[in-house]
Amino acid sequence: MTDLALAVDLGGTKVESALVAADGAVIPGSRHRRPTGSSSTSDELAAAVTAAVTETLAARPRGDEVMGVGIGSAGPIAGTSGDVSPLNLPAWRDYPLGGLVEQLLPGTPITLRMDGICITLAEVWKGAAQGETNVMGMIVSTGVGGGLMLGGRVIAGPTGNAGHMGHVAVSGFDDRCACGARGCLEAIASGPRSVLWAREQGWTGSTGEDLASSAQAGDPIARAAVERSATAVGRAIASASALVDLDVVAIGGGFSHVSDDYIALIGRAVAEHSDFGFVTKTRVVASTLSGEGPLIGAAALVHLSELVP
Repeated sequence: MTDLALAVDLGGTKVESALVAADGAVIPGSRHRRPTGSSSTSDELAAAVTAAVTETLAARPRGDEVMGVGIGSAGPIAGTSGDVSPLNLPAWRDYPLGGLVEQLLPGTPITLRMDGICITLAEVWKGAAQGETNVMGMIVSTGVGGGLMLGGRVIAGPTGNAGHMGHVAVSGFDDRCACGARGCLEAIASGPRSVLWAREQGWTGSTGEDLASSAQAGDPIARAAVERSATAVGRAIASASALVDLDVVAIGGGFSHVSDDYIALIGRAVAEHSDFGFVTKTRVVASTLSGEGPLIGAAALVHLSELVP
């Protein structure tokens, strides 16, 4: 018999679930996804989560037990209550996501944390930050998220939103963010906002994939959009490192693959930020977890519960 974690990852475009073993391996055939999206109603989002989780549970090997549920959600979240208010899913404000999943596995312990915390746990456990103790994990995708581990301890904060890098203001930018502020990293560097910026400059594509193809083909506007995003991420990382003295930042998410040198461009922006060696020493690395990182991180909420505040 194997003790499994049910891992759930809720984001702005999809929800995924899978069964994950104690060694971090995703159980074959258990990974399922459903679309979400900013135009989804509350009922549609609930149906998407229910369908993904139900299909995952149907793939549970005979005799294996689900010892707990780990849920990573786009922020903001509401402490440890299991309620979520993802900025990019406006139909859910203070929605009891933990309670919804609990109905599908009555009596099973559920832990919900911001997705940035989950990706940080995943990178330290099985990814590019193994052996490190002062780490930020980041996601650059539909949104921009982050999480912190300092001195070997995950930092969540009283509301669970510590490390929410997407809403750190970046110097030199004034883009309006959906959160109501200006100059937020997410409003500058996310995939959708990079596409929007490129279109405002005259580029005619419509998706992040189009932007990647155009940049690779030498389109100057597309390339400028990629560099703009990476520069903003680098400046935000440098500011974070000035505050909390990071050793390594591991970055994943779909838009982090927009160009072969995207991670290197971020690293260059960090290195050029200031003369402070404790800032410029911060290493920026690509996630080594591919698309499974958020699910592995959600499972870490169960399998590495001693690290979770």
